Amino acid sequence: MLSRPIAFVSDFGHADEFVGVVHGVILRVDPHARIVDVNHGVRRGDVMAGALSLLRAIQYLPGGVALAVVDPGVGTSRAAIAVETEWGHFVGPDNGLLAPATAMVGGALRVVSLEAEEFRLPAAGSTFDGRDVFAPAAAVLASGEADLTDLGPEIAPETLVPLLLPLVEHGEDRVQGQVWWIDGFGNAQTNVSPDDLALIGIGSGDELQLIMGQGSHVIRWGDAYQAPGPMIHVDAHGLMAIVVPGGSAAEDLTLHEGLSVGLRSLT
Repeated sequence: MLSRPIAFVSDFGHADEFVGVVHGVILRVDPHARIVDVNHGVRRGDVMAGALSLLRAIQYLPGGVALAVVDPGVGTSRAAIAVETEWGHFVGPDNGLLAPATAMVGGALRVVSLEAEEFRLPAAGSTFDGRDVFAPAAAVLASGEADLTDLGPEIAPETLVPLLLPLVEHGEDRVQGQVWWIDGFGNAQTNVSPDDLALIGIGSGDELQLIMGQGSHVIRWGDAYQAPGPMIHVDAHGLMAIVVPGGSAAEDLTLHEGLSVGLRSLT
């Protein structure tokens, strides 16, 4: 039977051998494994950034196993889990990392705590669960060599740690949102949707005021990258992004992930 693909998200980066080692463990368990490296550039220990990266990707990934490791609590009492959904399985720490993507695909059907010793690598330390716990679990789930319940005791899905994402605040002529993601081009995705802006009468082609702290800019809602200077548009994930065509919105406007931004109607 052909192994299901394993989609891998982490904050390991590529300066060390960590990603390669996890690949190696998976391939030792299942030499026919197919691994999709979705993102290893998540900011170190940033659970929300990792969760949003997996959330953005999940709807475009083939059903299989999502292996996500952004785990600042490694070695503590936080649980290591595998989650069964209609899409497939999610493997990672129970720290909120898996919650948004799991919800996106319909929610958890079954959850287990990864405690079965036969599906763990023996290790002197307890700080590399990506290698010792999560990689073996992902490999046997993808290959079909083990059922979910072989990996450990079932736990109630409602006990899983959620990830509380900030909500957009609505005023009479303004919405207040947050920068969720700065991509490699310097574009700043926000949590504001086109529907949020429609509530205050802003639509495609309109000018609006971008407010950040004590500073502000007048920008236009464009449909692509054709306009000069700062603008907003609907990005590939359906949310409003602040961009500078030919430049970097993050650098030019001093934007960063987690920054609170206001968008105000000029009419």
